[in-house]
Amino acid sequence: MKTFLYLIFAIIIHLQSFPVVMAQETPNGEEPPKIYIVIKNDGSRFVGEILFQDAREVLIRTEELGEVYIPRHEIREIREAQPEDHLKTADFIPAEIFATRYFITTNGLPVEKGETYMLMSLLGPDFQFGVGDNLGLGVLTTWIGTPLIGSIKYSIPLAEDFNAGLGLLLGTGSWTWPDFALALPYGVLTWGNRVSNINFSFGYGGVTYKVDDYIYSSSGSTTIRSRRESEGNFLISVAGMAKMGRTISFVFDTFIVPRGGTYTETVDYSYYDWQTGEYIQDIRTETRKRYGIALFLPGLRFQTNPNSAFQFGFAGLRAEGETVPVPLPMVQWFRKL
Repeated sequence: MKTFLYLIFAIIIHLQSFPVVMAQETPNGEEPPKIYIVIKNDGSRFVGEILFQDAREVLIRTEELGEVYIPRHEIREIREAQPEDHLKTADFIPAEIFATRYFITTNGLPVEKGETYMLMSLLGPDFQFGVGDNLGLGVLTTWIGTPLIGSIKYSIPLAEDFNAGLGLLLGTGSWTWPDFALALPYGVLTWGNRVSNINFSFGYGGVTYKVDDYIYSSSGSTTIRSRRESEGNFLISVAGMAKMGRTISFVFDTFIVPRGGTYTETVDYSYYDWQTGEYIQDIRTETRKRYGIALFLPGLRFQTNPNSAFQFGFAGLRAEGETVPVPLPMVQWFRKL
């Protein structure tokens, strides 16, 4: 597993520094115009000739988009292109508007205030709302409406290209299992921007639910005794994304439940013997091995439309000492509302 994580980390670092460039052709005898690289706060990158700039905005002419006005307050850096930049034909690398999400987990980048998007999968919909500066709310469920989970996340900018976040998931079994509830407080640390990033998540997930015990008597009557069970475990994740081109991103996600050792469980094997007419009580204490669970999800995201994207990947599952592929692909659609 360590080797896999090191490999993924190396891929992300490599793709973050992947050169993107534009070649210049000029008529004979004319001095070629100076080419500049303009990088916005969200990581978007424009390459081209600056036609005009003042305290309010910058006008840059790119080969792909033509003339583009960029507000000065949205610009992080302007610099003249150097030979070591190795510029090629793709002169615009847009920020990923859905960069706050991977396949399952989220990161420290905020959903911008006033923005709303929907994530649909084969399991169900997920709605996310930017309700304030660095504050997002969401709700997700399955196509049958159970479970129903609400989310809140507060992003904390720590430095340039370095963000943290604190969040909470609260859910219920809804109409199919109203006695079921879950809670997952978590924290995230993200290095990167909306073009390329890598993220570390950690949290603790807990669930509680009602269990009915059926107690049979020799007279044939049945008594139902209800009790509430609770359990929980720490959760961790390593995830990331990187632009491989203007419309394609490499995305990977993990969901890891680290567990080990053994645990003791009391199991009730009691039963009613219909031949003798007696209730046989058989309660045993058993020691079982505790296994960790890890889900790995690499995939690709395609964004050919400014307001929507599509991604798919194939998962691998590590459980009970074995690693098996998940036979169904993970397919998701993003849409900005």
